[in-house]
Amino acid sequence: MEIRSILHLDLDTFFVSCERLYDSRLNGKPILIGGVTDRGVVASCSYEARRFGIHSAMPMKLAKQLCPEAIQIRGNTATYTKKSEEVTAIVKEEVPLYEKTSIDEFYADLSGMDRFYNSYKIASELRTKIIRETGLPISFGLSENKTVSKIATGEAKPNNQIKVEYGLEKLFLAPLSVKKIPMIGDKTYQTLCGLGIKQIETIQGMPVELMHKVLGKNGVTIWRKANGIDQSPVEPYSERKSISTERTFDKDTTDVVKLKAIMLAMAENLAFQLRRGQKLTSCVTVKVRYSDFNTYTLQNRMPYTSADHMLIPKVLELFDRLYNKRLLVRLIGVRFSHLVSGGYQINLFEDATEMINLYHAMDYIRDKHGDRIVMRAAGIEARTISRFNPFNGEPPPLLANRRE
Repeated sequence: MEIRSILHLDLDTFFVSCERLYDSRLNGKPILIGGVTDRGVVASCSYEARRFGIHSAMPMKLAKQLCPEAIQIRGNTATYTKKSEEVTAIVKEEVPLYEKTSIDEFYADLSGMDRFYNSYKIASELRTKIIRETGLPISFGLSENKTVSKIATGEAKPNNQIKVEYGLEKLFLAPLSVKKIPMIGDKTYQTLCGLGIKQIETIQGMPVELMHKVLGKNGVTIWRKANGIDQSPVEPYSERKSISTERTFDKDTTDVVKLKAIMLAMAENLAFQLRRGQKLTSCVTVKVRYSDFNTYTLQNRMPYTSADHMLIPKVLELFDRLYNKRLLVRLIGVRFSHLVSGGYQINLFEDATEMINLYHAMDYIRDKHGDRIVMRAAGIEARTISRFNPFNGEPPPLLANRRE
């Protein structure tokens, strides 16, 4: 059986590093990127700021209290997207199989490359090329699976590299905190600490049955990761993915109120699907087909997001540009494309803590009771269109009072 060689690459403090490329005065300073008002949240912070206990998703007001001298920057998602695409192009050119898991994180499968060239040397040269051509610091971990490589990258930071030799995975993981294991959040960490489990070595010495009894299926997964067992493959990356929906009317219409309500409801639901799948979109397309069967589309690029309060205005703007009041409408549609995986469910550069909490609460309700159970009041008109009505046999939707 061939030994796998899996590389994990992670751009260090990516947003901060991008800002420092364009303003060297920020070097060595504590930097906070995110909402610039007290109601905003931290999207990213420099290592200098982290020494004060600041972390991503922390309320900006608290971050400023912890580090009053920190420099606040609103952030520019267009810039970050552009630099991410530069790195992606280099990775694509240099490795046979790669997976882009977020705007600043990659996996690459170098298995079999040792027959021709040392895989660690390949990884080192790739990292050097990224630093040289983009100016961005990047770290990597190399091992026989995704889990160990990702943890190794975290240990290599900032701006360094680590290889975990085959057979030494458990030895490498043993002294580390259980919080280093991917998928262990604050709640699971507190549960493990309550059981006296703080180091990975403790999990390694436990029977898997005990972990299952305490944490169910997740406990088994955590046990396997703690023991350096992970057979998950590197998934081939495809930049051009999309989700879409269309509605054809039984009777052609010019009722613009209902048309806009349906467009809004479709966009809101698609945005929820993005967040549920941990995806971000950067391209919005609107489609209108008239009674004469002539079909028109408009699309627009925008910074990566999965927030419906950002996507809906763009959808309605494109619809207004397409809509001809003198013609009957037969079909309308919305498509979100250029999807990438993303950890941020909404735009942390602009949205306040209250908005983030509202999204989390609404998505929780949708996951539990159905994706149509809660919607914007402005989209309720869509219910009167029988072909679109998603509420038959379901409770009436909750109406959300949200800022438009």
